[in-house]
Amino acid sequence: MNRPAVERTNTYAFDGAMTYEHSGSAPTYLPNSFGRPHADEEGPVPTGWEADGEMVRSVYELHPEDDDFSQPGALVREVFDDAARERLVATVAGTLDDVVEPVLSNVFTYWSNIDEQIGQRIKAAYDEAKGASNPGGEPEDAKDEQDVIKE
Repeated sequence: MNRPAVERTNTYAFDGAMTYEHSGSAPTYLPNSFGRPHADEEGPVPTGWEADGEMVRSVYELHPEDDDFSQPGALVREVFDDAARERLVATVAGTLDDVVEPVLSNVFTYWSNIDEQIGQRIKAAYDEAKGASNPGGEPEDAKDEQDVIKE
């Protein structure tokens, strides 16, 4: 009845999940007389791993660079070389095909907040790719059939 459908499981636990059949001759009760491990909620507390005093709950003190843009901006400006920045622009612009407003504007704003030049380059690459994917131009720029016949 209350047994797993698959008898052999590969788990890291000794007996596995939902093991109802006891394995071995060890006792299944606590306290036991054979030194098997158990949860000791009243025993001595081991020394902690605190390195700079007692651990307490407190409000986080903001660091001057604790924002969403300083670290990625430093990465783009100080770590990436020109080739890496070009790959970043191509990658980000290449993922924007199916993105619609207002998310699309937020993407450009977000990247401009990280680095103004990267934001402009991503927008330019997106606009260029969008124009290339629509070789006939934008539908709202199309002439009416009557205008074409008259010409």
